[in-house]
Amino acid sequence: MIKTMLFKIMLAVWFIAWSPLLLLGLPSRKLTRIFVLADATGVLWLARIIVGIKYKIHYPPREENGVPFKRNENDRLDGKAIIAAKHMSILEIAVLATHITNSFFIIKRELMWIPIYGWAFWRIGFQGVNRTKGSTNIQKLTDAVGKKIMDKQILIIFPEGTRTKPGQKIKLKRGLLFIAESLKLPILPVGTDAGLYWPKKGRMHGGTANVYFEPVLPCNASLEDIREAINRHSA
Repeated sequence: MIKTMLFKIMLAVWFIAWSPLLLLGLPSRKLTRIFVLADATGVLWLARIIVGIKYKIHYPPREENGVPFKRNENDRLDGKAIIAAKHMSILEIAVLATHITNSFFIIKRELMWIPIYGWAFWRIGFQGVNRTKGSTNIQKLTDAVGKKIMDKQILIIFPEGTRTKPGQKIKLKRGLLFIAESLKLPILPVGTDAGLYWPKKGRMHGGTANVYFEPVLPCNASLEDIREAINRHSA
């Protein structure tokens, strides 16, 4: 428990230390993104140094017996897709942000109101959503996401809408399907067992957290198909 407490203290110090740089970088979107990603990289480094949490990324096979798989109806010629990920901790956020070029997240709009960090999230293109409006807000959200996709950005969404505990199964939000079908974007499921090492609450544990990229699903996949893929290798 001492390591967990030390990490949380150092994490708070780390975030505070980066605040002036994020503030200075706000006039430049490119510079702000560089600072935000460097900040996220530091979070992963602190977790490894203090608690002993490493991570490993797993990708689906690209070929079988030396023979590349053929393209199928799930692939777009421009390679675009919506990344639908399991959310268990800050770790998978940092891993996805630092490993997927020019990505953006859909987040609660209240997070955009956080001084400096919220401004930085807005500056680099994170998309805020007002959950209280429900279905009346989904078309506006889809239009905003579509513009970012056209600007060569990649959407990362947590379709469960909240952090989950190991073994916890939560119903996926239907907004993911609306966006995917409206924009004709396939869905790339991502699972993780990060919650075993970096739980929502309580003691953190050293070890290697895994992030699993699953095979791509078509834009009209069912919620059950997406849920099964996200949870296939998740804790």
